[in-house]
Amino acid sequence: MSTDPSPPGRDDCTTVEVARRLGLAVRSVQLMVDRGELEAWKTPGGHRRIRRQSVDRWLAGRQAGPSRPAPLGPAVGPSPAAPVEAAEPGAAPRVLLIEDSRHFQTLVQLLLKSRFPQVELHLADDGIAGLAMAGKLEPEVLLVDILLPGIDGATLITGLRSHPAFARSRLIVITALEGEALEPYAFALGGLPVVHKTRLAAELPGLLAQALADTRSGTALPA
Repeated sequence: MSTDPSPPGRDDCTTVEVARRLGLAVRSVQLMVDRGELEAWKTPGGHRRIRRQSVDRWLAGRQAGPSRPAPLGPAVGPSPAAPVEAAEPGAAPRVLLIEDSRHFQTLVQLLLKSRFPQVELHLADDGIAGLAMAGKLEPEVLLVDILLPGIDGATLITGLRSHPAFARSRLIVITALEGEALEPYAFALGGLPVVHKTRLAAELPGLLAQALADTRSGTALPA
């Protein structure tokens, strides 16, 4: 478990301290505050302070394991008692979506059910679960959000791109960030298709079709 870097005796932490403790980017922590996952307040100077107890609760929830409703349509997830085996030749192509928003999980499910009924879609709510599922599934295509709880998406993408097991997989990045907000993640995104979430319905089907075609032809993942 990560150690707590904030000074003892304080009941609040800075975003930088929380980011270090959770192993996330500062921007990811800021979004967690905006989503209400962490409790925070602002100093008169406008600096964010996050309540230590809310960080402890978030970590305790992660250790207990997230609860989730049954996925819609064809999406499936691995059972702890029955690990998923790598796909055999001729099997349905596997797509792994690593995304913490239920709204965008559902949107991708509906898109794939309509446009790619042959695809087997798997879901992961955070970077840690996504990394574990990617190793078990060895999916043809990974759809990865940049801002994720558990492991920052950019760090996850960098690890996937450098791992030999995913040399024939394709990556598509999905994000709500644009312009300058994407610059801190440029080190991980070079050569990869990036889809803004507001354009997901229009752009993802074409990119996914190309990615699936690339896996069939043996095109390697850009290094």
